[in-house]
Amino acid sequence: MHNIGKSMTQVMKNVEFGGDVDSKPRLGMVFNTEKEAYDFYNSYGGTTGFSIRRDFAHKSRKDKTTLTCWRFVCNKAGIRCKDKRDIYTSKPRAETRSECPALMSIYVMENGKYEYRDFVEEHNHILHTPETTYFMRSQRQIQDIHAHEIDLADDLGMKEKTIFKTWVKQAGGKENLGYTRVDRWNYLRTRRQCSLSYGEVGSLLKYFENQSRINPSFTYSMQLVSDEQITNIFLVDPKMLIDYAQFGDVSFGTTFCTNKEFRPLGIFSGFNHHRGTIIFGAALLYDETVESFMWLFETFAEAYGQKKPITIFMDQDIAMAKALHEVWPKTWHGFCTWHIMQNGITHLGHMMKDGSAFLKDLKKCIFEYEQELQFEYFWEKLLCNHGMEKNSWLDRIYGFKYKWA
Repeated sequence: MHNIGKSMTQVMKNVEFGGDVDSKPRLGMVFNTEKEAYDFYNSYGGTTGFSIRRDFAHKSRKDKTTLTCWRFVCNKAGIRCKDKRDIYTSKPRAETRSECPALMSIYVMENGKYEYRDFVEEHNHILHTPETTYFMRSQRQIQDIHAHEIDLADDLGMKEKTIFKTWVKQAGGKENLGYTRVDRWNYLRTRRQCSLSYGEVGSLLKYFENQSRINPSFTYSMQLVSDEQITNIFLVDPKMLIDYAQFGDVSFGTTFCTNKEFRPLGIFSGFNHHRGTIIFGAALLYDETVESFMWLFETFAEAYGQKKPITIFMDQDIAMAKALHEVWPKTWHGFCTWHIMQNGITHLGHMMKDGSAFLKDLKKCIFEYEQELQFEYFWEKLLCNHGMEKNSWLDRIYGFKYKWA
């Protein structure tokens, strides 16, 4: 039994959940399922002014499958581990945890139900007011009726801003709607990513078949999930095959336009001897996870007879870097300078203004100084001249200087 700080010690007679009980947790309460207990504590958090999350669960020592204990905590419980952010992290998350001690624990009984035993009420942070409760993560949820309304409005092509205002008005305010505009956008994105629209699969296969008949060298590959739905798609045409045989260095990114289903479009590109842009392959991805990128890199290598690029320039993305290390360990990975500049705008703001002295000095460090000692000298001068000696983002990219300098 884990107690932190102030704990309730008075043991009351068991109270079956579902009757006329207070919204505040009381020792001895019995819940039919873990979800029932979670919903009860989440409801209590909503009225009190804090968001909750599942902390951990203990499994039975006998069968290793039965859960014997659950603990729910305030979302500010614990503390973030040692900062592991590096050059790959373009948008660091804000620190939200404060080691809040508030918790509630339930334990399985012989009859399979769950008894509530531990409760810590106090918090070490300011609680939300009723007007801001709808911002808390655990209090936001798109109900089935809301999902139906969102789907219908999207199918009819109604403007998102207009229809959302209507729903807010019908609910009597944002705090009564139960979700935010971002939640609605995320819901639609998830729904659209899960499956291709009616007729798209047939059109896609017909296009691939026609291209294959025109030229047998046309290559395509599709990844299917367990229910036979298409997730990732990759294609290479004959011109791409010829270009890749002549020009091997590759740049890859997914910062191109996506279709209305929000699927990332990945492009393998490079330069020819006239410094013209050439394409080596294109992919329509389900998501930007390590698994999807691993499949893509493996498929790319198969299409080109296992001829892997010697050098590849990519975004500062953790999933891409991990997949590349697993699939193409001998390929040198460099950072795309365009992405470095974009991240610089995010982290440094006005310092990256076009024509600024800082930007000119930074570009010199990236593109001009080829000798290491020369680079080190001017990098230190850059930091000193512009008062950036303690800038965390510049410190992080300096740690990976061999990938871009």
